[in-house]
Amino acid sequence: MDTRLQAEKAARLRQLHQGPGILVLPNAWDVASALVIEQAGFPAIATTSAGVAATLGYPDGQRISPGEMLGAVARIARAVRVPVTADLEAGYAQTPREIAEFAKEVVHSGAVGLNFEDVTGDDESTHVPLSLQVEKIRALRESSAALGVPLVINARTDIYLMPIGDPATRFERAVERLRAYRAAGADCLFAPGVADRDLISKLVKAVEAPLNILMSAGCPTIRELEQLGVRRVSAGSSLMRAALGAARRIAQELRAGTSFGALYDNPVPFAELKQLLSQNLA
Repeated sequence: MDTRLQAEKAARLRQLHQGPGILVLPNAWDVASALVIEQAGFPAIATTSAGVAATLGYPDGQRISPGEMLGAVARIARAVRVPVTADLEAGYAQTPREIAEFAKEVVHSGAVGLNFEDVTGDDESTHVPLSLQVEKIRALRESSAALGVPLVINARTDIYLMPIGDPATRFERAVERLRAYRAAGADCLFAPGVADRDLISKLVKAVEAPLNILMSAGCPTIRELEQLGVRRVSAGSSLMRAALGAARRIAQELRAGTSFGALYDNPVPFAELKQLLSQNLA
């Protein structure tokens, strides 16, 4: 691990949240998808926990082991030149001390940033108490900084995505958490499940920090999000699921025996894929 180079990448990723344009992240799930995204000109690579887990045969939601997840992240980080920020769910740990140890593993994987969730399971009963989540974020910040690579923390609340609690107080509770995460050391604040233009605008003003919005069918366009003051927009597992959707359509077409033309609609040429992966081995 080249700590100096990794620290430079962390600084570059942190700066990308300050503009001049919005940071767009179409999340990768393996080396090939990461290389395709990098080749398209994106200045950073984000991973999708759901995509990585699915590739290895697990459903999303911390079913995958941290070793398998970080192994996939490490392969991606070695393959690309741009900074890598990893979706690492709730850190696969319970206590701030365990999270501090996990932060060291993240740095050793080659990633320079991470998504960090405040829900550890499938329902709101696993919503981490605010004070404990703040301690965990501080542990991430302090532990990684001690290694010379202060991780870029994208602190996420699932209050809207799950959703959690009384709708009448949802905005206030989300803002309370996000502001506390920022004060604890988060660089960016993530509110997946928010798609309404007015609500996004209110969140931008209320949190007073770089805000990450998850792309969704009802979401404003990337340019509209930029105009609203959103600093980061990510695809989550959508790109991976779109690829699976294409594979399913082609499989159904092949099963019907009517045609196999869809195989050749817009594939990455074999020679190009081979060249991309060969460069990775150089």
